[in-house]
Amino acid sequence: MTESFSPFTYDYDGTDILYGRGSIDRIGDSLDDFESDSVLVVCGSNVGSNAAVMEPLHSALADYEVSVFDETTPAKSVATLENAVDRLEVEDPDAIVGIGGGSSLDIARQLSVFAAAERDLSTFRAAALEGRTLEPVPASPLTPVIVVPTTFAGAGLSSGGSIELLSAEDSPTGHALRTCGTCRPQTVVYDPALYETTPRGTLAGSAMNGFNKGIETLYARSSNPITRTLAGRGLGTVRRAFPTAVDDAGSMESAVVGSILVQFRRQTSVIHAFGHGFSYHYPIQQGLIHAVVTPHVLRYVFDRADGNRRATADALGIDVGPMNDDDVAAAIVDDVRALRDSLDLPTRLRDIDAVSRSDFRRIAAFVRDDVPDERAPPGLEPTTDAIERVLHDAW
Repeated sequence: MTESFSPFTYDYDGTDILYGRGSIDRIGDSLDDFESDSVLVVCGSNVGSNAAVMEPLHSALADYEVSVFDETTPAKSVATLENAVDRLEVEDPDAIVGIGGGSSLDIARQLSVFAAAERDLSTFRAAALEGRTLEPVPASPLTPVIVVPTTFAGAGLSSGGSIELLSAEDSPTGHALRTCGTCRPQTVVYDPALYETTPRGTLAGSAMNGFNKGIETLYARSSNPITRTLAGRGLGTVRRAFPTAVDDAGSMESAVVGSILVQFRRQTSVIHAFGHGFSYHYPIQQGLIHAVVTPHVLRYVFDRADGNRRATADALGIDVGPMNDDDVAAAIVDDVRALRDSLDLPTRLRDIDAVSRSDFRRIAAFVRDDVPDERAPPGLEPTTDAIERVLHDAW
């Protein structure tokens, strides 16, 4: 049974969270806070042509001069960002509103950073061709940013969002080269009605990405009682809500609140490193990789570390009773697999067209280096060989 949540506002490190069905109507309150008269909306072409999303947004922005940049893609390429910067310079808006999935929100934030940067984008590309990455350093004030998520990936409260300078195919390193700056959004608008406009498959893929933020915060060595409590509450909420969110308004509202909770002080670690290993080598949605590898990665973690398994089981609503530690771990893996299957997501890496088994060794080496030592579960020492075995198990 899902919980019921009333609309609320919350100040999270200087970012205003607006939650509630119809909360998009309140976006003008945030714009008025920094005396905006004009807005550049940043989104992808699907969202930009979706009247169920854009009509409520335009209605809420009726008192403002609005222009739309609808060219974002999951690739988050530097070429897209360059086009966005050119558009920003032409329109000269008082604020940026990013709406849609994680890639659109990331482009919106990075647009604000790179438009104010002391270097132009050609400098970043030139460095990437030499195998180096530069970070943008703003030389002028950032344009205020408001973001409006419509998926569960958990990009709303982020202050980053990497931009691809070179693809894996063009990079001298063999994997994509990316960079990002820091831009904390002024406001994040969480409106369940807008999530309901997102296609089922897109929403399902994003759900596993968001779900894993809760899993990883629970076992991260850098976590603490506060972050673990929030992550556990959020994890349990999304676990109950995700399977029926698309078809039930109450479940959708719970799913959105749960996705907010798992983002608070999130401590992403091993599972997200696996996602990065693939997304840095292929143009692929991380949520699909998360769906396939998460049960295998959790088994790998639990074989080598406690991984805070009993707290995780409790958050997921698993009655561990007299189970021993091995049985608790197995029950968690089975429950995560059941959630994945309820969302009709891929179950094997071989079912994802872009993935080649011959790349597993270099992907494993990337994953090993990408796991942050300060956030890995206590007792886990990742190795390339062990990670590669996980990938073959997931094949």
